[in-house]
Amino acid sequence: MAGVLPHRPNTNSTSTSGSIASRTHTHHRHTSLSSFPSGSQDGATTYSHHPTISAPSSAQSYASLRDAQQQQLPARNPRRRQKTVKSQYPPDSAEKHVEYILVASFDIDRGSVMEHQYPGPVGGDEHMLAELMLPDGAHVRAQDWTIFFLHKDGAVEEEGEGMESKKKRGRRKSGDGEDSKDDEESEDEADQTDGPPLVYVLNLVNMKQDKTVKRGAVVKAMAICTRHSFLHIYKPLLLLALQQYFANPVMETLASLYEAVNSMDLSLMPRLSFHERSILQSSEAKDLFLEKFEAIIAQRMASANPQQDTAAATSPHRSRFGLPRDTHSFETIVHYTSVPVPIKIPVALSPETVGDFSLVKLITTFSHPHPFSPTHPHLTTNGPLTHPIIVLINALLTQKRIIFLGHNLPSSDVAEAVLGACALASGGLLRGFTRHAFPYTDLTKIDDLLKVPGFIAGVTNPNFANKTEWWDLLCDISTGKMRISGRIEQAPLTEGVLFFQQNNGAAGGGGHMNPGGGISGIVAAGASLSAGLGGGGAVPHGNMAGDVTGDNAFMQNVLQAINERHGENAVRAKFRRWVYKFTRLAAAFEECVYGATSLHIQHARTNTSPKVGVDSPLVESPGLSRTTLPPEVTGHGYVWPSPQAKNQELAANATRIEGWRNTRSYYNFIQDLAAYYTTRPVKDLDLHHLHDKLAKLRLTPDTSAHIYLAICSAVQTDAEISQLLATIVSGSSVDHVGSQPQGLFTLALGLFHPKVEVREATAGLLGRVREHDAGRHFWMGLGRFVRIGFERVVAGREVREEGG
Repeated sequence: MAGVLPHRPNTNSTSTSGSIASRTHTHHRHTSLSSFPSGSQDGATTYSHHPTISAPSSAQSYASLRDAQQQQLPARNPRRRQKTVKSQYPPDSAEKHVEYILVASFDIDRGSVMEHQYPGPVGGDEHMLAELMLPDGAHVRAQDWTIFFLHKDGAVEEEGEGMESKKKRGRRKSGDGEDSKDDEESEDEADQTDGPPLVYVLNLVNMKQDKTVKRGAVVKAMAICTRHSFLHIYKPLLLLALQQYFANPVMETLASLYEAVNSMDLSLMPRLSFHERSILQSSEAKDLFLEKFEAIIAQRMASANPQQDTAAATSPHRSRFGLPRDTHSFETIVHYTSVPVPIKIPVALSPETVGDFSLVKLITTFSHPHPFSPTHPHLTTNGPLTHPIIVLINALLTQKRIIFLGHNLPSSDVAEAVLGACALASGGLLRGFTRHAFPYTDLTKIDDLLKVPGFIAGVTNPNFANKTEWWDLLCDISTGKMRISGRIEQAPLTEGVLFFQQNNGAAGGGGHMNPGGGISGIVAAGASLSAGLGGGGAVPHGNMAGDVTGDNAFMQNVLQAINERHGENAVRAKFRRWVYKFTRLAAAFEECVYGATSLHIQHARTNTSPKVGVDSPLVESPGLSRTTLPPEVTGHGYVWPSPQAKNQELAANATRIEGWRNTRSYYNFIQDLAAYYTTRPVKDLDLHHLHDKLAKLRLTPDTSAHIYLAICSAVQTDAEISQLLATIVSGSSVDHVGSQPQGLFTLALGLFHPKVEVREATAGLLGRVREHDAGRHFWMGLGRFVRIGFERVVAGREVREEGG
């Protein structure tokens, strides 16, 4: 039914398009100076720090504008119980935002020297740390930035985790009901790392001319060591502090900076669930989840004044605390040397997202295709003319050794490229890239670097380009070109590749495969095909027939978005959907070749009755009553329009998936799926599979009725609605070139279904979505035609019920 009606773009929508971030809290630990990963890769926790000062108020002019905008949204149901909103950084935490502040300088006789460490020594090799703080060429630039990571000591970390786990269990035991459950779920979401936590180091290098010293210049560097992955917020403070240190090079200068940054108050930043973060990251609405900011402010005011009732606490006339102008970031102020420094912290962070890199800049740098020689089955997925960005993603997914070279460029440029590449392949879903990334390194550390499998490193020394045995893929930022090493390890011929090679030959399905690049040519030519991840549901045809993988169409879509200035968030959302689709294709590939997959978990529900929502304005339809789910509802995985399209796309994916199946990110993803399943609200249905069926396939009225009724039955609570909305924004149908996000349009087509029980059940679901904090914005994205249909169904049901 859903496939019959044409797609109607939203005319007044809140932009939505689709992924994961998390943070938890721990106590102080000692740091290992090594900037390379430790041998232990057991699970650990990612940590953050929490200060204790109140946030500044926003301007009242904005409050009046915000109130006017809020009046356009559907009214919230006052009967809905407001849950307790938890802070990402509780005010009672003893954690520090910044653990260490370091100062290094270059001495003409001794080389790189560590001058000060505050509040105490970091430990380890101070000379190596000083060398990292003073990159090559620091003496020829007035200013430069570098980023590097320090890895925690595993033994100390395990002891710390045991103490923290006891604290968490105590907090959960002291809690009650749903709030306690929410705490446990959010903590479980965050306890997903592939090793001890990283300490992120942001380093500023300044060179000042001084004719009274040797070489006529003084070079000093100041670094902040923090557990915050959004370490770029400290840049303005470092600029001020290093200037202060040049004027007054004493320990008190570091102490004043340390006290200022650790007084920063983030306690009014609400904690979001995984699905809420996905929704926020995929939307441009500046007031999305504003209700959570209001609630946490009301809780703070109520705790400060227990005599004040909730209504007074939520009054728009409050003056002590202010609401953010844009809920994507939390605004606060740090006072340093009598200077108020405004700080903006991202509210929804994804794993592998470190610093303020730009994917747009990275893609633009390598935007021009050029021939690759040699080729490699895991990398050149469209033959020698594969787009460089696709080659980079393939190298990251298949855990190749990657070097970004920026000869005669600031070290900050190569560091940003490394961090951007990690986020590019992660998509907020996959882990294991940042932990093995080295935003800046040099020749003195090459022996340690080569011990790390699948590293991503940034360098400025051109000698790396000549050592092809050190790397598999070299990305030259200066020229915008990439090189595949002639000494790269060749890909083995795996069972999955043979499976599709044999099936493809037997079915004569090679008509869409470019010469020398198909599965049948892997052994002879060393070329391959990979995933058609441009966002569509089928292999391209017509004038795109030469682009079997869909990679060219995808990059055309991305470059078009950049040229039209869609912005950084829109580009990141495209790659999130790219990676998400890749993981779904990998799950289907494993089921097809090996008979089972660990990339999908679903509880088969039988002999069960649906839940009835008590908060919905509409009572559930009798048509939802059932004892067994029909077969068209119990399916899972990616949806193709035909078996032939499925076979072609999986064949095109074969080598890239096989290369990914033996990597860190693959095994981390399996662990994350298992942890996510325990907190997933809807466990017995694959909502993405069902939504894709409605959006992509031409279904009979009976089949579409079963799907609509199953979704309406399963999605009742706020958490389940959030999961549904996150499913919608991560859908692949929004990535066709020139397409618009569909939002709730596919589900809203149920309002016009031939069966009355489907229409009424859909109206009930949309009614619940309209009351949801984020769902209200999705509702506003529906056109007038759909809203009139909704009102007609509601009115018709009321008339029918009144008539008996």
